[in-house]
Amino acid sequence: MAGKPVRAVNAIDQTRRMLSLVTYLRERPGARIADVARAFGITEDELVADLDLLPMCGTSFRGGDLLDIDTDGERIWWHNPAALGEEAAEPLRLAADEATALLVAARAVSTLPGLREGDRQALLRATAKVEAAAGEAAGASARLSVTFESEGGVFADVDRAISERRRLWIRYYSPARDEVTEREIDPIRLVSVGHTYVEAWCRRSEARRTFRLDRVAEIRILDEPSAPPEIELRDLSEALVQPAAEDPEVVVEVGPGGRWVAEYYPHDSADELPDGGLRITLRTPDPASLRRLALRLGADGRIVSPPELADSARRAAAEALAAYDKARPASSGR
Repeated sequence: MAGKPVRAVNAIDQTRRMLSLVTYLRERPGARIADVARAFGITEDELVADLDLLPMCGTSFRGGDLLDIDTDGERIWWHNPAALGEEAAEPLRLAADEATALLVAARAVSTLPGLREGDRQALLRATAKVEAAAGEAAGASARLSVTFESEGGVFADVDRAISERRRLWIRYYSPARDEVTEREIDPIRLVSVGHTYVEAWCRRSEARRTFRLDRVAEIRILDEPSAPPEIELRDLSEALVQPAAEDPEVVVEVGPGGRWVAEYYPHDSADELPDGGLRITLRTPDPASLRRLALRLGADGRIVSPPELADSARRAAAEALAAYDKARPASSGR
């Protein structure tokens, strides 16, 4: 469904939709993907993403109890619908390890800052019921706790802003430029590809940008409504940043201390070097922007090609050293 505008959808909304989807598919074996997507007001790509998640759900955490749902690209087939129905062979039971994992996760989520109070109370009520049903099995969970990494509070604020359709103000660290900037963004959706990101319309750059949550130094939900322009959802299954094939190719060699470059920069390849470093091949529409990377790396890396960019980086390094020497007091040793 190309051309359909992006709608604000958060994790809680998606969970509610998927719960409804289970009931819908149970009553409509062999339903067509196009019909189901139309019924739920989502794109076919969004529906397929939900279908990819549903087989990971079920009546327990064990493989034999998970939903057996698949699609042939046109229709959706659910091969074990009885697993959730009244005709299921056995009543639902939680093993001790399942009860412990569920209770620890529920308590952790209930402490997230920014969680809507209605959702928090519903979660606490459900947790109490599981504790009562688990009996002695719930005892171990009381001795365990989970502390979310620093992005937890940011996640809650972003999720709330998406739900309430409000703009965000953030202070964001950009490793490529080694600087912190202030931005106002209209959040579109949260995505997880290794780390958690928010895809948003950036008012500063007037373009769509993706921000990694653990690089947000400060965040505030603003009173202004979020109003991103109508843009198509991107396929992020491969990577968040996907340079164009026609972008210039740059080769960078880094030592062991520069291996972080492969994590922060999307690349075509990262080949191991004998000294424990990497030879990284990447594409960028603005190769000159990598000069700053070369200066940051210092002895931990160098630009190999294109030759003119390598020469430019060497000149920039020489000029920087000359500036340091010029500023050094005449009496100081070298």
